[in-house]
Amino acid sequence: MSRIFMPVLMVITFMKTAVAQTTAVHVSIDPGTTYQTIDNFSASDAWAVQFVGHWPEQKKNAMADWLFSTDTTSSGTPRGIGLSMWRYNIGAGSAEQGDSSGIRDEWRRAGEWHNQSGQLWFLEAARKRKVPQFLGFLNSPPVQLTANGKAFAYKGVSNITADKYDAMATYVADAINGIYKTTGIRFDFISPINEPQWDWSDGNQEGCPYDNEQISGVAKSLSRTLTARKINAKILIGEAGKLDYLFSAADKPAKGKQVSAFFDPTSPHYVGNLSNISRNIAGHSYFTTSPAQVAVSTREALAKVVGAVPGLGFWQSEYCILGDNAGEINGSKRDYGMDAALYLATVIHRDLAIANAKAWQYWLAISPYDYKDGLIYIDKSKTDGDYHDSKMLWAMGNFSRFIRPGAQRIKAGLEGDSTLLVSAYKNTDKSVCLVIVNPSQQEITLDAVAKKGKISRLRTYVTSDAGNLQPVPVQNKIIIPARAVVTVTGSIKL
Repeated sequence: MSRIFMPVLMVITFMKTAVAQTTAVHVSIDPGTTYQTIDNFSASDAWAVQFVGHWPEQKKNAMADWLFSTDTTSSGTPRGIGLSMWRYNIGAGSAEQGDSSGIRDEWRRAGEWHNQSGQLWFLEAARKRKVPQFLGFLNSPPVQLTANGKAFAYKGVSNITADKYDAMATYVADAINGIYKTTGIRFDFISPINEPQWDWSDGNQEGCPYDNEQISGVAKSLSRTLTARKINAKILIGEAGKLDYLFSAADKPAKGKQVSAFFDPTSPHYVGNLSNISRNIAGHSYFTTSPAQVAVSTREALAKVVGAVPGLGFWQSEYCILGDNAGEINGSKRDYGMDAALYLATVIHRDLAIANAKAWQYWLAISPYDYKDGLIYIDKSKTDGDYHDSKMLWAMGNFSRFIRPGAQRIKAGLEGDSTLLVSAYKNTDKSVCLVIVNPSQQEITLDAVAKKGKISRLRTYVTSDAGNLQPVPVQNKIIIPARAVVTVTGSIKL
């Protein structure tokens, strides 16, 4: 009997068990109705990895396992969240400038690639753990090319002039080739611009503002250089500071409507005809996640605009919890627990299931700060210290560990009164997984019934207060704990 997908794979009935009369919630899965193809899940090495890469071997290997491993323990528990891409910070040289860089926090400075041994350790650790994709990004042009000799700008004016774009492209190409010669790792993608809408004039970190004309100029110069140097990396552009700027002029007309600016052939800033421009527009989910109706409407508008451009996809390329989020959650103070994890899982769900994100990428993989900005938290020590995982790490793993590159999101219909968030995916090996976010205080019991055929090898992986991606074999019932993120994996045969 071969494994075949039917128009409706299964109907799942959820019953709220803690009430006298149960309320049924039905989920219908249709693998014949597909949406976006998933490219990757990722996080960045900025900024702590430059130091953590020199920590004791046992500690940095443990953190690398949490981030990259797709192995399991003898009990079947995943060792890590299996990130499928790693974002590498190609620094602008502020670290070499030291205090004269003007960047007050040493941990937010970044060195040029040949002085990045700590970062290179993690890059190789990712490769050893079979991470399949790599991206190099710049927050600022190199300091030797900037107008003020710094890695941050002055009064919101772009810190590099057009006559230096070719030199910046050469810097990027040299870094790509140098890292390849050192590690054997080739970057699949290069992102030369980061959040161009912001002023980047406060000396808080490396950064540079650009308008759309300037971004187009940088992209064209980099395209020519990569082609001439026979470097196959794709150029990722956009990296909008919030999602609105991808489809709306918002409050910065010269920096908004980036989808049409770069991918409409009638635009003066069009770069979609360049063979090494990625057919994805990148944006960051900051400041668009609350309240719920704004989060939904923003992503619906984005999906409509991106979907109108043939062959174009959307990558959510940076997020952590910032601000007060309309009172839903505050980004200050670390949170190792489920409050932050459930909020993060909700953002990931909406980006995938409403905005049709083909990639979902977190900001700081490792953070020394007292914010909700890290998957892993460490002491702010250059050589050694304590390190801690967070529930955000493992909740992201409910997606990244099981939705692999090449997976397709498939139709998952939810009927009935429920606060559940459900999305479904079909991997290239024909396995299916559902990711269920249950933010409520109510435990839910699930019955899985196939209209045709037989559902087999069902298993759940539960992230909750009680554990991290804890595997639970399924017989007839699936338990969705209160305040949990659950991945259901399985297959079906006729």
